[in-house]
This record gives sequence, C-alpha cells and structure tokens, in this order.
Amino acid sequence: MIPARMGSQRLRQKNLQPLCGEPLIVHAIRKCRAAGVFDEIWVNSEHPAFGEIAAAEGVQFHQRPEHLGNNQATSEQFVAEFLEKHECTYLFQVHSIAPLLTVNDVRNFVTSMTAGDTDVMLSVVDEPLEAVYDDKPVNFTFAEKSNSQDLRPVRRISWAITGWRRSTYLAAAKAGKCATYSGRIGYASVDRLAGHVIKTAADLAIAEALYPIIHEASAAKA
Repeated sequence: MIPARMGSQRLRQKNLQPLCGEPLIVHAIRKCRAAGVFDEIWVNSEHPAFGEIAAAEGVQFHQRPEHLGNNQATSEQFVAEFLEKHECTYLFQVHSIAPLLTVNDVRNFVTSMTAGDTDVMLSVVDEPLEAVYDDKPVNFTFAEKSNSQDLRPVRRISWAITGWRRSTYLAAAKAGKCATYSGRIGYASVDRLAGHVIKTAADLAIAEALYPIIHEASAAKA
C-alpha cells in the first residue's frame, strides 16, 4: 500500500512533486513493481486523481473516505480502514516520500518480515552518535567520553517502509489499542539515505541530487 494525500502542509501536493521528471508517487509504484515481492500493489488516497495515476501504472486504487485524507487523520485510522476491506496476511506500507529507499531495500525488508515471526516490522536508521533526550544522555554517559564506534546506536524509526500482520493490527484496533505497535515488533535497518523523507522543498532538492547515484548503485547490486 502506497499512501498519498492530496493535501500537505509544508510542501504543496507533495506526492505529485516531480523528481527526475516523474511524480514522487510514480517512483514509489515502479519501485514496488520492480521489487517483485508483492501479490498486489495499491495506492491509497482520498483523491481520485491518484486513481488515474494508479491505473496508468497498472496497479490498483483504494479511495479512502474523504475525512481520512485531512490533516487530522492518522495513519492508524486509514491503515485500519484499508485492512478492513482487503484480505491479506501482511500489509506493507511504502512511502512515496522516501524516494531514496531502493528496490533492494524493499525486497530485503519484505523477505525479512515474512521469514520471521513478527507482527510489526519498522524500518530504522541506526545512528551511532551520542544522543540526548530531555537533556539526559540516551546511549552514553556524561561521566566519560566514549569513541563513537563503541556506542550502542540509537534506532530512529524512518517510516520509509513498514509492515503489519493484518490479523494482529485489526484485533488491536477493534480493542481500542494502538494497532501500529501491537504484537511482536521487529526492526530492519536501512541506511540514512533510504530513511530520507521529503517534508520540505529542501528535502526534495537533496533527493533530486542523490536519486540517480543511489538507484544506479542499487541496480548494479541487484
């Protein structure tokens, strides 16, 4: 499932912004098709314009209710709405706003989850540097200076790609619990660039500069 709202607060119509000549949403669709690991590929949006793009790219379209496309709607809500209407064992959400996530990244992530026994798989960027939260050290101590390579990395959730077991997600949602993190949680590392998410025009410019380099290197490894 590739989510795509028409509205966005910081970068207007973000999913339709061009990257290397194609809208971000198109890059995501083609990446999922090239990965060859999905039984079905769906674009999920409140706006029918994305349905036209999905049809042109040969994938399916789920039009969520309009109220699930506004700024107040959460992913928890629209993922549950999608899963209630579509039978599957696993749902993988691939964000179009993470264009530096490669085909190999997608393939490895899906393989890792389906081969394991987790209910949730989160993509994370491992940051091997000193981190503080609320002015307190997280992975080091103020009592001594450690070398960065000796630190336990902080794992930043990137949301570039996420996986859920449908049965666990819906059971939690119906019980009024947080479905996003329900059940056994696994983590799959992606590199910092794969975890680069488009929020602003500057983020998009960075992705534009790096996209050819990243994806040519990925294709060479496939």
